[in-house]
Amino acid sequence: MSRSDYVPDWLAARAALTPDRVGLVDWATGDETTYAAWNARATRTARLLARLGVGKGDLVSVISGNRPEVVDLLFACNKLGAVLHNLNWRLTPHELRPIVAEAAPRALVYGPDHADRADALRDVLGDAPVVALGDARPGDAARIAERDAEPADALPDPGLVPDDPWAIFYTGGTTGLPKGAVLTHANMAWTSVDTVTGWGLTADDAAPVQLPLFHIGGFNIFLLPLVHVGGRVVLCRGFDADETFDLVARGGITCLMGVPTTFGMLQAHARWAAADFSALRLVISGGAPCPLPVMERFWDRGVPFKTGYGLTEAAGNNFWLPDADVRRKPGSVGHPLFHVGVRIARADGSEAAVDEVGELLIRGPHVMAGYFRRPEATAEALRDGWLWTGDLARRDADGCVWIAGRAKEMFISGGENVYPAEVESALHAHPAVAEAALIAVPDARWGEVGHAFVVPEPGRDFDPDALRAFLADRLAGYKRPHGFTLVDALPTTAIGKLDKTALATRWRAAGLSPSPTPEALP
Repeated sequence: MSRSDYVPDWLAARAALTPDRVGLVDWATGDETTYAAWNARATRTARLLARLGVGKGDLVSVISGNRPEVVDLLFACNKLGAVLHNLNWRLTPHELRPIVAEAAPRALVYGPDHADRADALRDVLGDAPVVALGDARPGDAARIAERDAEPADALPDPGLVPDDPWAIFYTGGTTGLPKGAVLTHANMAWTSVDTVTGWGLTADDAAPVQLPLFHIGGFNIFLLPLVHVGGRVVLCRGFDADETFDLVARGGITCLMGVPTTFGMLQAHARWAAADFSALRLVISGGAPCPLPVMERFWDRGVPFKTGYGLTEAAGNNFWLPDADVRRKPGSVGHPLFHVGVRIARADGSEAAVDEVGELLIRGPHVMAGYFRRPEATAEALRDGWLWTGDLARRDADGCVWIAGRAKEMFISGGENVYPAEVESALHAHPAVAEAALIAVPDARWGEVGHAFVVPEPGRDFDPDALRAFLADRLAGYKRPHGFTLVDALPTTAIGKLDKTALATRWRAAGLSPSPTPEALP
């Protein structure tokens, strides 16, 4: 092994540097854990897994909500050279079974909130032991509490190299089995380095982890970077608007990340007007383009709210917009991070011109090794050293990148490209619109047209004619929705992102047409 092949034991290294600093706060219980105690707990976790037969290269499947034990498992895998295999607890047992059968994990760990799902997976596990994070059930090999009896002295060095896998995170595919992005120790380390150097994180920062830990953002947006610099991670069971205001008021947080839907929920909350955001130096939205009105409400409160961009295949973070450009370039994700290469490509692979929309290509040491047991999908995504993201973007004359939306969401109406994110931002600007989403629907004359789903602002009358007049001043005719559907709420995914696949399904099931009058959705 050469010097360049070294892979650290993350918690052991941090505990040696700042043993008495609080590294992890469990917001649900109030428990605070120093880095020294956290490292000891992860070591005991690793020893328990080793006693059950887990070793280097073995997959450890986990299905659980956000709990400290799940975070411990990531670092236990680091100590053993094992691979954390993250399972989406939003999936049904029917959807999970082929994923687990394909992975053939060496162990399955489940939380008390997902015991029934774990039971449904037992017959595809072979002889792999099952570990309970709570009370054991028949057939379980161990409870995580048994780790307390294990010694906390360091384990033998597993002999890892940077290209060894550390975790598998699944993408939210809309057809077929989800694809597992294999992230190596190098991928995870470099995205942390990029986040620290690009976002300016220090040991004085603290941030909540509200995204589910099966999502790339759960571990790689703030958690690993804060461990890297010795900051404080505040682990939450999930997103809750009232709890978020508590975190802002008394949680000592300096950074906050969410998705447009969750920020909209904060702004609709009764505590929004009185909240003091002065301690937050970084508030960033990701997961989907953020409507301008959502950003403006934060700006009006003195918060340099900005939009980020990441994807599972690139381990999370990729860009940073300097505070000075937040209002000058509203909606831009900014410049690539230090070790991130970016291209905007036309369909033939040639470089797009300034402000020309093309597909966003990314390269760097943070890009995944490939999709787990999907060589054809890997070859399609990783070409000539670049990750073809499937997202549309443009680059302005200053080098800042703007995300136009998913390539699969863009549609052509009468020969013109329509980008739903642009239309949705215009819809959100209307005072009678609380939330909005645009999907493409068939049209005999234009091929496809936009159909908007609108959540009206409470207490305001929704007038479709007034909305059309409002949009006429902001959007070209081919971009404007041909139909509107009023709904009480928009469907979202596990992390709060808008679920347009569900909207399209409901549109088809309801037999709606792109008529110019609002229609009721069953």
